[in-house]
Amino acid sequence: MVLPEEGHLLRIFIGESDKHDGMPLYEWIVRKARENGLAGATVLRGVEGFGAHSRLHTAKILRLSVDLPIVIEIVDTKDKIENFLPIIDFAIQEGLATLEKVQIRFYRSGKK
Repeated sequence: MVLPEEGHLLRIFIGESDKHDGMPLYEWIVRKARENGLAGATVLRGVEGFGAHSRLHTAKILRLSVDLPIVIEIVDTKDKIENFLPIIDFAIQEGLATLEKVQIRFYRSGKK
């Protein structure tokens, strides 16, 4: 797959304990991204954060949270991301999604 120099980054903020179809929501989103031919997805687990409810979620030992922040990042063309959003929108009950322009410097698999 070849990506253009100018792409878009979809960033989805959810909670680690969020579920859909009996699996963690972040896993479900990554699988949907793969099924729909997006270039790739990365899941990042936050050590601390808060969202719309202003509830603090932290990995600190004294306040160990079972609902740490999760960020899913997907880079592809704007069209592919715009087509993907309606596929996952209904499954995200709480969270945030942002979209921004990015410059793609390279996208390679290492295979010759």
